[in-house]
Amino acid sequence: MRKPHRRWADLAALIVLCVAGLGVPAQASAPDPDLDEGGFGVQLMEAPAERRKDPRARRSIVDHLPPGTVIRRRVQLANHTDRRLRIEVYPAAASIGKERFQPAEGRATNELTSWISVERDHVDLNPGQKAPIKVTVQVPPTASAGERYGMVWASVTAKATSSANVGRTHRAGIRLYLNIGPGGEPASDFAIGDLVPARDTQGVPSVAIKVRNTGERALDMGGQVRLSEGPAGMRAGPFEVLKGTTLAPGETGTVTARFPREVPNGPWRIDVDLQSGMVKHSATGQVTFPDPGQVGEASTLYDRLTTPWGLIATSLVVGLLIAAGLVIAARRSRRRTKVGVG
Repeated sequence: MRKPHRRWADLAALIVLCVAGLGVPAQASAPDPDLDEGGFGVQLMEAPAERRKDPRARRSIVDHLPPGTVIRRRVQLANHTDRRLRIEVYPAAASIGKERFQPAEGRATNELTSWISVERDHVDLNPGQKAPIKVTVQVPPTASAGERYGMVWASVTAKATSSANVGRTHRAGIRLYLNIGPGGEPASDFAIGDLVPARDTQGVPSVAIKVRNTGERALDMGGQVRLSEGPAGMRAGPFEVLKGTTLAPGETGTVTARFPREVPNGPWRIDVDLQSGMVKHSATGQVTFPDPGQVGEASTLYDRLTTPWGLIATSLVVGLLIAAGLVIAARRSRRRTKVGVG
């Protein structure tokens, strides 16, 4: 029996707010300031008790489910406008590619969407009103092992006007990351690679951090970067990395941190702390920012000397140096012996 769900009624963040225009209008659709600026939203209200410390599980439906499992999650719809709204609710397909979580257009389906049902397909809300909706995921007993991705959308279509004869559709949604399979959940993990400094043409410095997903679950990367030991002992940060990098199992991508234009070229010590859910890794290196419009040299991480592979490589080098020293000493000893005999 699965553990009882923990409710997150105090979660305040709106989830994955995005705007999508549907259809092929004869004229451009008219903007709607209320809806464009977060006039409505959907938020996840509960998560499994065993994931209560996982920040991803507070905003997305993240779980590992054996075939034949049924889970239910409560989400809340909210109308933040000053008018009555009809909010439609439905599941739709999603995928991960090119380092991004990619919701499909419209109401596209995949295998996961066929397992999802919503308590009501639409809700009419007055200004300031909220309403809960139950989302059910029923995994078939014959489901194959692997990752599945999807969305639960809340959607509002603005009415057509005299200046735009086709309404514009606005969507806010909750992501689903489900792993199907028997036994325990597959491990999540990642490795931090090279750090590449750069400055854009406006002189704004940045660092591109290579990350490889070495686990078996998708990752949503986040974290912070600090600069220290710069010119005259300067320090800067922490700076949040740009959000939006999602990596499928086995995928390598880039996480970027940007800094104020006034940050000098350096050199700098750079400390990187990255996280996806409960998985955290840190790395330290040295970077020197180039001139505007250029990319600098990649930094070799200090921490690589303390990784298992780094220790092995270091041990091999030390061993080779010792062996070479012994050979040289033996040769010198032989030469001295020959001189003494003569």
